[in-house]
Amino acid sequence: MEEYLLIIARTIFLYIVILIIFRVMGKREIGELSVLDLVVFIMIAEMAVMAIENPKDKLSHSVLPMFLLMGIQILLAYVSLKNQRIRDVIDGKPSVIINNGKIDENMMKKQRYNFDDLLVQLRDKNVKNVADVEFAILEPSGKLSVFEKKKKEEEETSTEGQQEEEGTLNLPLIMDGIIQEEHLKQMNKTNLWLRQQLRSLGYKDFKNISFCSYDKGVFFIDLKDE
Repeated sequence: MEEYLLIIARTIFLYIVILIIFRVMGKREIGELSVLDLVVFIMIAEMAVMAIENPKDKLSHSVLPMFLLMGIQILLAYVSLKNQRIRDVIDGKPSVIINNGKIDENMMKKQRYNFDDLLVQLRDKNVKNVADVEFAILEPSGKLSVFEKKKKEEEETSTEGQQEEEGTLNLPLIMDGIIQEEHLKQMNKTNLWLRQQLRSLGYKDFKNISFCSYDKGVFFIDLKDE
């Protein structure tokens, strides 16, 4: 009887500990968890199970590593928040699978992503035909973001200039003071073009820019906090 009471007490205690740990580590939807997040969560859950299954073992032997993992996760989250390169290593980068209606097979091979995966996720987005997709971006979490082509009726009411802008994927051009060269290439723009545009808007040093995007001829610019 005493052993059962001990198991119940440890279960309740560990439940509270895990709840606190997950709350401290921050809020994220299950579908948006990175590989690192999943590894940490699985390890913490496994430690909790072992602590419950072995009531004779000291509780500190399981709780200490759990809090250590929490500390490591918080530290990595803070470092990745300040450094984009580290963020790319930890979380990965989004990959454009369909660009301007063209499937990038090389990118699919690089991500080990096959056509069955693509069709399944398109159906999940209620997209029946690949031909209806203008852009499809595979997020680091494995989620597919889909942008469908405009309908013919809408295209006929748009001007030629508007169609050119809308046919360009809206991607961040600067993040954490670093120019995103790959995104510029995908938008058929150059580093020189971006610098000239920013200077004309009064931004001489792009390193002071926290985030910059370009959509329909308009820049959105957010400066770093002092």
